[in-house]
Amino acid sequence: MMGRRRQSVTIKHVAADAGVSLQTVSRVINNEPNVRPEMKERVQASIDKLGYVPSIAAQRMSGSRSYLILAINDRERTIADWRGRQGVDWVDQMLLGGMLKCAELGYRMIFELVDTHSDHVERELRATIAALQPDGVILTPPHSDNVQIVGLLHHQKIPFARIGSLGGEAGIALTMDDEGSAELATRHLIDLGHKRIGFIAGSSEYNLSGWRVDGWRAAMAEAGLATDGLLAEGDFGFASGEAAAAKLLDGGDRPTAIIASNDQMALATLEVARARGLDVPRDLSIVSFDNTPIVRFTQPPLTAVDQPVADTVSRAVELIIAAQRGGPRPDKPTVVKGSLVQRGSTAALPADRND
Repeated sequence: MMGRRRQSVTIKHVAADAGVSLQTVSRVINNEPNVRPEMKERVQASIDKLGYVPSIAAQRMSGSRSYLILAINDRERTIADWRGRQGVDWVDQMLLGGMLKCAELGYRMIFELVDTHSDHVERELRATIAALQPDGVILTPPHSDNVQIVGLLHHQKIPFARIGSLGGEAGIALTMDDEGSAELATRHLIDLGHKRIGFIAGSSEYNLSGWRVDGWRAAMAEAGLATDGLLAEGDFGFASGEAAAAKLLDGGDRPTAIIASNDQMALATLEVARARGLDVPRDLSIVSFDNTPIVRFTQPPLTAVDQPVADTVSRAVELIIAAQRGGPRPDKPTVVKGSLVQRGSTAALPADRND
């Protein structure tokens, strides 16, 4: 075996060297409980001696698991982000959190794009599941509350996580505390002396858009501040951010600060402010959501709510694997809190505007 290349070693070689069956080697690889300690030591010694690296095929030999977690994202928006090359790193953060946690637990993550608006979404997802046979599925918005997708996974009894959803009877719900993050951003501006704080909402297709508006309203109400005329609707796209910012800034009593529900709409707000001769942050403070890489390089760099995407997907993997192994389903949504990263786009309200 000395001349055998590392990559050519298979489970059959390990079984022959240890003098055990393929099934026994598979049970050791999968850390099954019904293996005697001395047998486990013998197989592990052969694995170490031969330099064997377990493959998914070998792990599947036990027949009970595939050791694959399927993560799906919205096709249309993801491809638009990739083609736009605008620094959006949602998918990167998904993979960072999911792949590292899967590797830690002996699993693999497979990433797929599915069009949530397609009439054939159920058929498309059914074919994907049949081909991959995943142990669990991670849904991201807007898939998380797509009735067809949720119904299919629930019917097939596949453990699945619903990120950005309050869940219900099916699946494992996780949120990134969107309402609390919006409150955090609003309170930051209130602490700086701002009273007229505008808010640009995201697409109504995403439940989290409404949660962020709720957080802004709650913080404003707590401070005794009005929100009339300070809410504008967007769809997470740059153009919608431009239109929403123009609506807020062209009014008779414009806001002194604006919170935008994602980085693209915040960038649009920055451009609209400049086009009107407003200095950021002297004339207008801006806070964004997401904290993608691009907001660090704007002038000024944008204060932003940091969405814990990687941590949330990592937690989703843990919960799915626990469910696949028979663990109890959480009875309420798992909340992974974000934070506020303060940069140069927010500042105290000038004394001459403190009315």
